[in-house]
Amino acid sequence: MDAWPHTPMPQRGLGRDVVLAQLLAMKQGDQDWRGGRVFSLVYSAGDDVHELLSDAQSLYSAENGLNVLAFPSIGTMQHDIVSNTATLLGADDPASGGGVEGYLTSGGTESLLQAVKTARDVARQERGIQRPQVVAGESAHAAFTKAADYFDVELVRVPVGADFRVSVDALADACTDSTIMVVGSAPTYPQGVIDPISDIAALALERGILCHVDACMGGFLLPFLTQLGRFSEPFDFRLPGVTSMSADVHKYGYASKGVSVILYRTHELARHQVFVTSDWLGGFYASTAMAGTRPAGPIAAAWAALMHIGVNGYLELTRTAHDAALSLRAGIESIDGLEVRGDPLATVMAFGASDPTALDIFAVGEKLTADGWYLDRQNRPDSLHATVHAGSAATVPFLVRDLGRAVATVGKERTADRSTTYGQT
Repeated sequence: MDAWPHTPMPQRGLGRDVVLAQLLAMKQGDQDWRGGRVFSLVYSAGDDVHELLSDAQSLYSAENGLNVLAFPSIGTMQHDIVSNTATLLGADDPASGGGVEGYLTSGGTESLLQAVKTARDVARQERGIQRPQVVAGESAHAAFTKAADYFDVELVRVPVGADFRVSVDALADACTDSTIMVVGSAPTYPQGVIDPISDIAALALERGILCHVDACMGGFLLPFLTQLGRFSEPFDFRLPGVTSMSADVHKYGYASKGVSVILYRTHELARHQVFVTSDWLGGFYASTAMAGTRPAGPIAAAWAALMHIGVNGYLELTRTAHDAALSLRAGIESIDGLEVRGDPLATVMAFGASDPTALDIFAVGEKLTADGWYLDRQNRPDSLHATVHAGSAATVPFLVRDLGRAVATVGKERTADRSTTYGQT
């Protein structure tokens, strides 16, 4: 915290206008995502939607999501969000078994934490495994490492192939008698490729273990790409081996931060997530999430987004974002010396130098930053990362233009800054 400027609490409170003015002044150093030049962190469906989200959050700024008996409207909204997400992810298909259940979480990280914790508890209770293992690819989200650290689970990461998709053979070879779950991503965050979910689910079914599909990025994207005829690979509960899934409403659901959904194939599996106790003087306590008190504003905003945008709206937002992603990919591939990593089928991609000794992509990234663009940096191999959403679609031609200029300007120049910070709090 010492790295941040400190503003002491005033002895006498400041006026409303003064406080708001200070907030606006502090925001001047933030990335201007409304201009469509930020290809990370923010997903925009337009100013009208953002105004609706703000109004919905304001209506529920004081309510507490801990107790839906006191605030039943929060329970109704939660149920609607979970049910609609489950429908998108194949819960209504006969192949799902008809028992898909789930809960809201604060974001993708918590959804993945819950998936690992649930798998651990099931393994301990039903199989007596005290040192459980989860097997995942190098491309699986960092939250799996966080979950392993939190819940005393061993995470075994296996290599991805030349196409950046996880190797099913490597997953199979890494499984032991202590393996409780295998992981697939649809798509992965780093390169935006989609793991071979059908084969991963079949592996889980064969071994009698759980299979989590991390669709935090794709849960509100791939179903609509499917309806548009642009994607056809099965990845959800229609596959018998898939036992849990995660999908972030605050990504391509275009809701406010932070609302995600964690889904389980059966009621029995879902029950393992619920924490219940009366072992204190305060009475019965039950919670489906990590937190107790939960802000109701983001829940209301997520519900508002689903109801306002609707299926047709999501189809158009998906079409816009995907068209822009295809345009960006084509633009990158038209620039001599650049290549896209793998074969990203959706709207997330990474790109870098086809010959890293001839071009430093991080130096290119610095030029783009100077031009007002924001793209994440990755390594193994060095790459720039772009998450294309509907709000950034119109700027893609200008990004391609500036990217070409940056490559030409950089030439053989290299930068000493090799940092690849994805998240820091």
